[in-house]
Amino acid sequence: MKETFSQRISNDLKESQISWIVVILFIPIAFITYFFHEFGHWTLGELFGNDMVLSLNNSAPKSGYFTDESIALWSALGGPVFTMIQALAFLLITWITRSIYAYSITFFAVFSRFFSIVFGDINLQDEARIASMLNVNKYIIAAIVLTILFLILWRCNRIMKLNMKAIGYFTVLGTMAILIVIGVNELIKIK
Repeated sequence: MKETFSQRISNDLKESQISWIVVILFIPIAFITYFFHEFGHWTLGELFGNDMVLSLNNSAPKSGYFTDESIALWSALGGPVFTMIQALAFLLITWITRSIYAYSITFFAVFSRFFSIVFGDINLQDEARIASMLNVNKYIIAAIVLTILFLILWRCNRIMKLNMKAIGYFTVLGTMAILIVIGVNELIKIK
């Protein structure tokens, strides 16, 4: 007897270790990841002497400008560095616990940068700003960041024994979660 489309999806999700809890948790994971990324910008900006403001998808000097170009560079580096720290920390937790929840946090850290760089205007991304300040090709920093993040995710996938089909399902979850964050961020800006 041939399995139905719905049975096939159900079996795929089970094989991919995606339960309703994983699906639901992707939303807070997305918000926390975006906020943690911006917290990286805020932290380094503050550490180097700028008064910074922080929101869900933005961190900027309170005055509207950085007091020094080097502070702007450090602040720009903060977001991608914190995203890599998140991915590495949860890779370690995944390795220790074999938890699909820890894997989900690693996956989303990687996917959020990939999504922003590939589907957002690269000129608006941190990596392009960093490249501009370092006077290098705008794709170099993005390639370095994505390579590091993809290596972390590759290792995480190996630990969890997830195949390409599972990554496809996690990509769908990641895309939906990003769209929710973008929508909420737009609603917050309107008010």
